[in-house]
Amino acid sequence: MLIKGGILATPEGTFEADVLVQGERVKAVGHGLPVVDDTLVVDAEGCYVLPGVIDAHTHIQLDTGIYQTPDDWFIGTRAAACGGVTTVVDFATQFAGQTLREAVEARLEEAQEASIDYAFHVMVTDLPPGREGELAELVDLGTPSVKLYTTYRPNYYADDATVLRLMEACAEFGLLPIVHCENDALVTAQTEALVEAGETGWRFHGRSRPALAEQEAIQRILFLAEAARCPVHIAHCSTSRSVALVSEARKWGQAISCETCPQYLLLDNSVYEGPEPWRYILQPPLRDPEEPDRLWALVEGGAVDLMVTDHCDYTLAQKVAQDDFPQTPGGLPGMETLLPLTYTYGVAEGRLALPQLVGLLSANPARVWGLWPRKGTLLPGSDADVVIYDPRPEGTISAEHLHHLAGYTPYEGLRVQGQIKATISRGQIVYRDGRFIGRKGQGQFLAREP
Repeated sequence: MLIKGGILATPEGTFEADVLVQGERVKAVGHGLPVVDDTLVVDAEGCYVLPGVIDAHTHIQLDTGIYQTPDDWFIGTRAAACGGVTTVVDFATQFAGQTLREAVEARLEEAQEASIDYAFHVMVTDLPPGREGELAELVDLGTPSVKLYTTYRPNYYADDATVLRLMEACAEFGLLPIVHCENDALVTAQTEALVEAGETGWRFHGRSRPALAEQEAIQRILFLAEAARCPVHIAHCSTSRSVALVSEARKWGQAISCETCPQYLLLDNSVYEGPEPWRYILQPPLRDPEEPDRLWALVEGGAVDLMVTDHCDYTLAQKVAQDDFPQTPGGLPGMETLLPLTYTYGVAEGRLALPQLVGLLSANPARVWGLWPRKGTLLPGSDADVVIYDPRPEGTISAEHLHHLAGYTPYEGLRVQGQIKATISRGQIVYRDGRFIGRKGQGQFLAREP
Protein backbone atom coordinates (compact mmCIF):
# COMPACT_ATOMS: atom_id res chain seq x y z
CA MET A 1 0.00 0.00 0.00
CA LEU A 2 1.22 3.51 -0.86
CA ILE A 3 -0.36 6.42 1.04
CA LYS A 4 0.36 9.24 -1.36
CA GLY A 5 0.25 13.01 -1.40
CA GLY A 6 -0.52 13.75 2.24
CA ILE A 7 1.07 15.86 4.96
CA LEU A 8 2.73 13.57 7.47
CA ALA A 9 2.58 14.65 11.12
CA THR A 10 4.99 13.51 13.82
CA PRO A 11 5.64 14.88 17.33
CA GLU A 12 8.62 16.73 15.83
CA GLY A 13 6.90 18.43 12.90
CA THR A 14 4.92 18.13 9.67
CA PHE A 15 6.16 17.56 6.14
CA GLU A 16 4.93 16.32 2.78
CA ALA A 17 5.76 12.65 2.34
CA ASP A 18 4.37 9.35 1.12
CA VAL A 19 4.15 6.26 3.32
CA LEU A 20 4.88 2.83 1.87
CA VAL A 21 3.35 -0.11 3.73
CA GLN A 22 4.39 -3.70 3.24
CA GLY A 23 2.31 -6.32 5.03
CA GLU A 24 1.58 -5.05 8.53
CA ARG A 25 4.51 -2.63 8.83
CA VAL A 26 5.67 0.72 7.55
CA LYS A 27 8.42 0.02 5.02
CA ALA A 28 9.50 3.54 4.06
CA VAL A 29 8.60 7.23 4.31
CA GLY A 30 9.63 9.73 1.63
CA HIS A 31 9.18 10.65 -2.03
CA GLY A 32 9.51 8.53 -5.15
CA LEU A 33 9.11 5.32 -3.18
CA PRO A 34 9.39 2.14 -5.25
CA VAL A 35 6.11 0.31 -5.86
CA VAL A 36 5.08 -2.84 -7.70
CA ASP A 37 2.15 -3.41 -10.06
CA ASP A 38 -0.30 -4.63 -7.40
CA THR A 39 0.40 -1.77 -4.95
CA LEU A 40 -2.79 -0.22 -3.62
CA VAL A 41 -2.46 3.57 -3.86
CA VAL A 42 -4.44 5.52 -1.24
CA ASP A 43 -4.89 9.18 -2.16
CA ALA A 44 -4.21 11.48 0.80
CA GLU A 45 -4.01 14.72 -1.19
CA GLY A 46 -4.96 17.67 1.03
CA CYS A 47 -5.11 15.45 4.12
CA TYR A 48 -3.03 14.86 7.20
CA VAL A 49 -1.43 11.45 7.62
CA LEU A 50 -1.20 10.66 11.32
CA PRO A 51 -0.09 7.71 13.42
CA GLY A 52 -3.11 5.74 14.57
CA VAL A 53 -4.69 7.10 17.75
CA ILE A 54 -4.08 5.18 20.98
CA ASP A 55 -6.94 5.60 23.46
CA ALA A 56 -5.17 4.45 26.60
CA HIS A 57 -8.15 4.59 28.98
CA THR A 58 -11.28 2.76 27.83
CA HIS A 59 -13.93 0.52 29.39
CA ILE A 60 -15.28 -1.76 26.66
CA GLN A 61 -17.79 -4.41 27.79
CA LEU A 62 -17.53 -2.99 31.31
CA ASP A 63 -18.73 -4.91 34.36
CA THR A 64 -18.41 -2.94 37.59
CA GLY A 65 -20.08 -5.63 39.67
CA ILE A 66 -23.14 -3.34 39.84
CA TYR A 67 -23.61 -2.03 36.29
CA GLN A 68 -22.73 -3.55 32.92
CA THR A 69 -22.42 -1.85 29.55
CA PRO A 70 -24.20 -3.87 26.82
CA ASP A 71 -21.47 -3.45 24.20
CA ASP A 72 -18.92 -6.11 23.33
CA TRP A 73 -15.39 -5.97 21.97
CA PHE A 74 -16.46 -5.90 18.34
CA ILE A 75 -18.92 -3.05 18.92
CA GLY A 76 -16.46 -1.07 21.01
CA THR A 77 -13.49 -1.43 18.70
CA ARG A 78 -15.64 -0.77 15.63
CA ALA A 79 -16.61 2.60 17.11
CA ALA A 80 -12.96 3.25 17.91
CA ALA A 81 -11.82 2.46 14.37
CA CYS A 82 -14.45 4.79 12.92
CA GLY A 83 -12.84 7.54 15.00
CA GLY A 84 -9.27 6.89 13.91
CA VAL A 85 -8.35 4.86 16.99
CA THR A 86 -6.16 1.87 16.12
CA THR A 87 -5.22 0.74 19.64
CA VAL A 88 -7.08 0.75 22.95
CA VAL A 89 -5.65 0.12 26.38
CA ASP A 90 -8.53 -1.22 28.44
CA PHE A 91 -8.76 -2.96 31.82
CA ALA A 92 -8.75 -6.51 33.13
CA THR A 93 -10.61 -6.45 36.45
CA GLN A 94 -9.69 -8.82 39.25
CA PHE A 95 -13.11 -9.96 40.48
CA ALA A 96 -13.66 -11.68 43.83
CA GLY A 97 -11.91 -15.03 44.02
CA GLN A 98 -9.73 -14.46 40.96
CA THR A 99 -5.97 -14.40 40.76
CA LEU A 100 -4.40 -11.67 38.66
CA ARG A 101 -3.55 -14.22 35.97
CA GLU A 102 -7.15 -15.44 35.88
CA ALA A 103 -8.37 -11.85 35.52
CA VAL A 104 -6.14 -11.26 32.50
CA GLU A 105 -7.02 -14.59 30.91
CA ALA A 106 -10.75 -13.94 31.32
CA ARG A 107 -10.43 -10.54 29.69
CA LEU A 108 -8.40 -12.00 26.82
CA GLU A 109 -11.25 -14.43 26.19
CA GLU A 110 -13.78 -11.57 26.04
CA ALA A 111 -11.66 -9.49 23.67
CA GLN A 112 -11.23 -12.09 20.92
CA GLU A 113 -13.70 -10.33 18.59
CA ALA A 114 -11.82 -7.00 18.65
CA SER A 115 -11.33 -5.39 15.25
CA ILE A 116 -8.28 -3.30 16.28
CA ASP A 117 -5.33 -4.00 18.58
CA TYR A 118 -5.69 -3.84 22.34
CA ALA A 119 -3.77 -4.04 25.59
CA PHE A 120 -4.75 -4.15 29.26
CA HIS A 121 -4.10 -2.43 32.53
CA VAL A 122 -5.00 -4.73 35.44
CA MET A 123 -7.36 -3.59 38.21
CA VAL A 124 -5.89 -5.04 41.41
CA THR A 125 -8.68 -5.42 43.97
CA ASP A 126 -7.56 -8.32 46.19
CA LEU A 127 -3.88 -8.79 46.95
CA PRO A 128 -3.38 -9.18 50.70
CA PRO A 129 0.01 -8.76 52.39
CA GLY A 130 2.36 -11.59 51.48
CA ARG A 131 1.01 -12.05 47.96
CA GLU A 132 2.76 -9.08 46.32
CA GLY A 133 4.97 -11.49 44.37
CA GLU A 134 1.98 -12.29 42.17
CA LEU A 135 2.43 -8.87 40.55
CA ALA A 136 5.55 -10.20 38.84
CA GLU A 137 3.29 -12.40 36.69
CA LEU A 138 1.87 -9.28 35.05
CA VAL A 139 5.21 -8.65 33.39
CA ASP A 140 5.17 -12.17 31.93
CA LEU A 141 1.57 -11.65 30.78
CA GLY A 142 2.45 -8.43 28.94
CA THR A 143 0.25 -6.32 31.22
CA PRO A 144 2.81 -4.30 33.22
CA SER A 145 0.44 -1.66 34.64
CA VAL A 146 -2.02 -1.80 37.52
CA LYS A 147 -5.10 0.31 38.25
CA LEU A 148 -5.60 1.49 41.83
CA TYR A 149 -8.50 3.47 43.30
CA THR A 150 -8.64 5.80 46.29
CA THR A 151 -12.46 5.58 46.27
CA TYR A 152 -15.33 3.19 45.39
CA ARG A 153 -15.76 1.18 48.57
CA PRO A 154 -15.85 -1.75 49.02
CA ASN A 155 -14.92 -3.37 45.71
CA TYR A 156 -12.11 -1.17 44.42
CA TYR A 157 -10.98 1.12 47.24
CA ALA A 158 -7.40 0.83 48.48
CA ASP A 159 -6.37 2.57 51.69
CA ASP A 160 -3.08 4.40 52.00
CA ALA A 161 -1.21 1.46 53.51
CA THR A 162 -2.35 -0.80 50.68
CA VAL A 163 -1.43 1.78 48.04
CA LEU A 164 2.06 2.20 49.52
CA ARG A 165 2.58 -1.56 49.78
CA LEU A 166 1.49 -2.19 46.20
CA MET A 167 3.52 0.74 44.88
CA GLU A 168 6.64 -0.65 46.55
CA ALA A 169 5.99 -3.97 44.83
CA CYS A 170 5.32 -2.22 41.50
CA ALA A 171 8.66 -0.43 41.79
CA GLU A 172 10.39 -3.76 42.42
CA PHE A 173 8.83 -5.50 39.41
CA GLY A 174 8.82 -2.60 36.94
CA LEU A 175 5.05 -2.02 36.90
CA LEU A 176 3.43 1.38 36.38
CA PRO A 177 0.36 2.16 38.53
CA ILE A 178 -2.47 4.24 37.07
CA VAL A 179 -4.52 5.77 39.87
CA HIS A 180 -8.08 7.06 40.03
CA CYS A 181 -7.71 9.85 42.59
CA GLU A 182 -10.67 10.99 44.69
CA ASN A 183 -10.69 11.29 48.49
CA ASP A 184 -13.21 8.65 49.50
CA ALA A 185 -14.12 10.24 52.83
CA LEU A 186 -14.90 13.59 51.20
CA VAL A 187 -16.96 11.99 48.43
CA THR A 188 -18.84 9.79 50.89
CA ALA A 189 -19.60 12.66 53.28
CA GLN A 190 -20.79 14.95 50.51
CA THR A 191 -22.95 12.26 48.91
CA GLU A 192 -24.49 11.31 52.25
CA ALA A 193 -25.29 14.97 52.95
CA LEU A 194 -27.04 15.33 49.60
CA VAL A 195 -29.01 12.13 50.17
CA GLU A 196 -30.01 13.31 53.65
CA ALA A 197 -31.24 16.59 52.15
CA GLY A 198 -33.21 14.76 49.44
CA GLU A 199 -31.00 16.26 46.75
CA THR A 200 -30.33 13.14 44.70
CA GLY A 201 -31.50 14.25 41.25
CA TRP A 202 -29.00 14.26 38.39
CA ARG A 203 -28.53 18.01 38.75
CA PHE A 204 -26.77 17.49 42.10
CA HIS A 205 -24.21 15.00 40.79
CA GLY A 206 -21.39 17.52 40.40
CA ARG A 207 -21.68 18.57 44.04
CA SER A 208 -21.25 14.99 45.25
CA ARG A 209 -17.61 14.72 44.16
CA PRO A 210 -15.91 18.09 44.79
CA ALA A 211 -12.72 19.15 43.06
CA LEU A 212 -10.96 19.18 46.43
CA ALA A 213 -11.49 15.42 46.70
CA GLU A 214 -9.58 14.87 43.48
CA GLN A 215 -6.83 17.35 44.25
CA GLU A 216 -6.17 16.08 47.77
CA ALA A 217 -6.01 12.48 46.59
CA ILE A 218 -3.55 13.35 43.83
CA GLN A 219 -1.28 15.15 46.31
CA ARG A 220 -1.40 12.11 48.63
CA ILE A 221 -0.74 9.61 45.82
CA LEU A 222 2.24 11.64 44.61
CA PHE A 223 3.65 11.64 48.13
CA LEU A 224 3.18 7.89 48.51
CA ALA A 225 4.67 7.20 45.08
CA GLU A 226 7.73 9.26 45.98
CA ALA A 227 8.12 7.34 49.25
CA ALA A 228 7.84 4.05 47.36
CA ARG A 229 10.27 5.25 44.64
CA CYS A 230 7.60 4.25 42.15
CA PRO A 231 6.61 6.02 38.92
CA VAL A 232 2.89 6.77 38.74
CA HIS A 233 0.27 7.83 36.20
CA ILE A 234 -2.63 10.03 37.31
CA ALA A 235 -5.90 9.22 35.55
CA HIS A 236 -8.47 11.64 34.08
CA CYS A 237 -7.41 14.97 35.61
CA SER A 238 -10.49 17.19 35.63
CA THR A 239 -9.05 20.38 37.13
CA SER A 240 -6.11 22.62 36.38
CA ARG A 241 -4.84 22.29 39.94
CA SER A 242 -4.71 18.51 39.49
CA VAL A 243 -2.32 18.93 36.57
CA ALA A 244 -0.39 21.67 38.38
CA LEU A 245 0.28 19.28 41.27
CA VAL A 246 1.70 16.76 38.82
CA SER A 247 3.81 19.42 37.13
CA GLU A 248 5.24 20.64 40.43
CA ALA A 249 6.24 17.14 41.51
CA ARG A 250 7.75 16.51 38.08
CA LYS A 251 9.93 19.61 38.46
CA TRP A 252 11.43 18.03 41.56
CA GLY A 253 12.38 14.95 39.59
CA GLN A 254 9.49 12.62 40.32
CA ALA A 255 8.59 10.19 37.51
CA ILE A 256 4.96 11.04 36.80
CA SER A 257 2.60 11.24 33.86
CA CYS A 258 -1.01 12.34 33.64
CA GLU A 259 -3.99 12.45 31.31
CA THR A 260 -7.15 14.41 30.73
CA CYS A 261 -10.23 13.91 28.57
CA PRO A 262 -12.22 15.98 26.05
CA GLN A 263 -15.16 16.22 28.44
CA TYR A 264 -13.09 18.25 30.92
CA LEU A 265 -11.84 20.58 28.19
CA LEU A 266 -15.12 21.16 26.35
CA LEU A 267 -17.89 20.87 28.96
CA ASP A 268 -18.51 22.32 32.43
CA ASN A 269 -20.86 21.85 35.34
CA SER A 270 -23.39 24.39 34.10
CA VAL A 271 -24.89 21.51 32.11
CA TYR A 272 -26.16 19.99 35.36
CA GLU A 273 -28.59 22.92 35.54
CA GLY A 274 -29.71 22.34 31.95
CA PRO A 275 -32.57 20.21 30.61
CA GLU A 276 -30.58 16.96 30.25
CA PRO A 277 -28.14 16.54 33.17
CA TRP A 278 -28.28 12.75 32.75
CA ARG A 279 -25.94 13.09 29.75
CA TYR A 280 -23.09 14.13 32.03
CA ILE A 281 -23.01 11.63 34.91
CA LEU A 282 -19.38 10.57 35.22
CA GLN A 283 -16.60 10.33 37.77
CA PRO A 284 -14.90 12.74 38.27
CA PRO A 285 -17.78 15.06 37.32
CA LEU A 286 -17.58 18.17 35.16
CA ARG A 287 -16.11 21.22 36.88
CA ASP A 288 -16.67 24.97 37.14
CA PRO A 289 -17.02 27.01 33.92
CA GLU A 290 -13.55 28.54 34.42
CA GLU A 291 -11.81 25.17 34.47
CA PRO A 292 -11.79 24.18 30.77
CA ASP A 293 -9.74 27.22 29.69
CA ARG A 294 -7.31 26.74 32.57
CA LEU A 295 -6.93 23.09 31.71
CA TRP A 296 -6.45 23.89 28.02
CA ALA A 297 -3.61 26.26 28.95
CA LEU A 298 -1.80 23.41 30.69
CA VAL A 299 -2.40 21.06 27.76
CA GLU A 300 -0.98 23.72 25.42
CA GLY A 301 2.05 24.11 27.67
CA GLY A 302 2.86 20.39 27.61
CA ALA A 303 1.92 19.65 31.23
CA VAL A 304 -0.55 16.93 30.17
CA ASP A 305 0.94 13.80 28.61
CA LEU A 306 -2.08 11.98 27.20
CA MET A 307 -5.57 12.71 25.91
CA VAL A 308 -7.91 9.76 26.57
CA THR A 309 -11.66 9.20 26.78
CA ASP A 310 -12.52 6.99 29.79
CA HIS A 311 -15.11 5.59 27.34
CA CYS A 312 -18.14 3.76 28.80
CA ASP A 313 -20.98 2.66 26.51
CA TYR A 314 -23.95 2.79 28.87
CA THR A 315 -27.21 3.16 26.96
CA LEU A 316 -29.70 5.99 27.01
CA ALA A 317 -32.17 3.67 28.78
CA GLN A 318 -29.65 2.94 31.53
CA LYS A 319 -28.86 6.62 31.95
CA VAL A 320 -32.46 7.87 32.24
CA ALA A 321 -33.88 4.97 34.27
CA GLN A 322 -34.28 7.19 37.33
CA ASP A 323 -33.49 10.80 38.17
CA ASP A 324 -31.18 9.75 40.99
CA PHE A 325 -27.45 10.33 40.59
CA PRO A 326 -26.31 7.67 43.12
CA GLN A 327 -28.30 5.09 41.13
CA THR A 328 -27.16 6.19 37.64
CA PRO A 329 -24.16 4.43 36.06
CA GLY A 330 -21.27 6.84 35.57
CA GLY A 331 -19.31 7.16 32.35
CA LEU A 332 -19.62 8.62 28.85
CA PRO A 333 -19.09 7.28 25.31
CA GLY A 334 -16.22 9.01 23.54
CA MET A 335 -13.78 6.91 21.52
CA GLU A 336 -15.20 7.81 18.13
CA THR A 337 -15.15 11.54 18.83
CA LEU A 338 -11.68 11.80 20.46
CA LEU A 339 -9.69 12.76 17.36
CA PRO A 340 -12.24 15.11 15.72
CA LEU A 341 -12.79 16.99 18.97
CA THR A 342 -9.09 17.29 19.76
CA TYR A 343 -8.34 18.47 16.24
CA THR A 344 -11.24 20.95 16.15
CA TYR A 345 -10.86 22.57 19.56
CA GLY A 346 -7.12 22.09 19.78
CA VAL A 347 -5.51 22.47 16.36
CA ALA A 348 -8.17 24.30 14.33
CA GLU A 349 -8.76 26.84 17.11
CA GLY A 350 -5.04 27.50 17.49
CA ARG A 351 -4.50 25.98 20.92
CA LEU A 352 -2.32 23.11 19.68
CA ALA A 353 0.07 22.57 16.82
CA LEU A 354 -0.53 19.37 14.88
CA PRO A 355 2.66 17.76 16.28
CA GLN A 356 1.28 18.32 19.79
CA LEU A 357 -1.90 16.48 18.84
CA VAL A 358 0.20 13.53 17.61
CA GLY A 359 2.06 13.53 20.91
CA LEU A 360 -1.10 13.57 23.03
CA LEU A 361 -3.02 10.96 21.04
CA SER A 362 -0.33 8.65 19.68
CA ALA A 363 3.34 9.02 20.59
CA ASN A 364 3.03 9.76 24.30
CA PRO A 365 0.53 6.96 25.03
CA ALA A 366 2.85 4.54 23.23
CA ARG A 367 5.86 5.71 25.23
CA VAL A 368 4.12 5.79 28.62
CA TRP A 369 2.50 2.37 28.24
CA GLY A 370 5.33 0.35 26.70
CA LEU A 371 4.14 0.26 23.09
CA TRP A 372 6.80 2.47 21.46
CA PRO A 373 8.05 2.23 18.72
CA ARG A 374 5.73 -0.52 17.51
CA LYS A 375 2.83 1.91 18.00
CA GLY A 376 2.45 5.66 18.11
CA THR A 377 4.72 6.51 15.17
CA LEU A 378 5.16 5.97 11.43
CA LEU A 379 8.83 5.03 11.48
CA PRO A 380 10.00 2.25 9.15
CA GLY A 381 9.41 -1.01 11.00
CA SER A 382 6.51 0.32 13.08
CA ASP A 383 3.04 -1.15 12.73
CA ALA A 384 1.20 0.45 9.83
CA ASP A 385 -1.46 2.07 12.03
CA VAL A 386 -2.47 5.20 10.13
CA VAL A 387 -5.23 7.78 10.16
CA ILE A 388 -5.90 9.95 7.13
CA TYR A 389 -7.63 13.09 8.38
CA ASP A 390 -9.22 15.55 5.97
CA PRO A 391 -9.30 18.99 7.66
CA ARG A 392 -11.63 20.61 5.13
CA PRO A 393 -15.18 19.32 5.83
CA GLU A 394 -17.29 20.95 8.51
CA GLY A 395 -20.03 19.25 10.46
CA THR A 396 -21.65 18.66 13.83
CA ILE A 397 -21.59 15.66 16.14
CA SER A 398 -24.80 13.63 16.22
CA ALA A 399 -25.44 10.36 18.04
CA GLU A 400 -27.30 8.98 15.03
CA HIS A 401 -24.06 8.94 13.03
CA LEU A 402 -21.92 7.26 15.70
CA HIS A 403 -21.25 3.55 16.05
CA HIS A 404 -21.47 2.84 19.78
CA LEU A 405 -24.65 1.51 21.43
CA ALA A 406 -25.35 4.38 23.82
CA GLY A 407 -27.86 6.16 21.62
CA TYR A 408 -26.59 9.50 22.85
CA THR A 409 -23.39 11.53 23.04
CA PRO A 410 -22.45 14.24 25.55
CA TYR A 411 -21.17 16.25 22.57
CA GLU A 412 -24.46 16.36 20.65
CA GLY A 413 -24.50 19.37 18.32
CA LEU A 414 -20.87 20.40 18.83
CA ARG A 415 -19.20 21.71 15.70
CA VAL A 416 -16.31 19.69 14.25
CA GLN A 417 -13.73 20.72 11.68
CA GLY A 418 -12.52 17.87 9.48
CA GLN A 419 -13.27 14.16 9.37
CA ILE A 420 -11.55 10.82 9.27
CA LYS A 421 -11.12 9.74 5.67
CA ALA A 422 -9.53 6.37 6.44
CA THR A 423 -8.29 4.28 9.36
CA ILE A 424 -5.63 1.67 8.70
CA SER A 425 -4.80 -1.00 11.29
CA ARG A 426 -1.59 -2.96 10.71
CA GLY A 427 -1.79 -2.37 6.97
CA GLN A 428 -5.50 -3.19 6.62
CA ILE A 429 -8.08 -0.49 5.89
CA VAL A 430 -10.78 -0.85 8.56
CA TYR A 431 -12.67 2.40 7.90
CA ARG A 432 -12.92 4.43 4.72
CA ASP A 433 -15.16 7.26 3.51
CA GLY A 434 -17.81 6.77 6.17
CA ARG A 435 -17.93 2.96 6.15
CA PHE A 436 -16.47 0.45 8.58
CA ILE A 437 -14.89 -2.35 6.54
CA GLY A 438 -12.92 -4.16 9.23
CA ARG A 439 -13.81 -7.55 10.60
CA LYS A 440 -14.32 -9.31 13.90
CA GLY A 441 -11.20 -10.82 15.40
CA GLN A 442 -8.80 -8.74 13.30
CA GLY A 443 -7.31 -7.08 16.38
CA GLN A 444 -4.38 -8.53 18.28
CA PHE A 445 -3.47 -8.48 21.95
CA LEU A 446 -0.38 -6.34 22.53
CA ALA A 447 1.98 -7.70 25.16
CA ARG A 448 3.64 -4.58 26.52
CA GLU A 449 7.09 -4.00 27.94
CA PRO A 450 7.58 -2.76 31.51
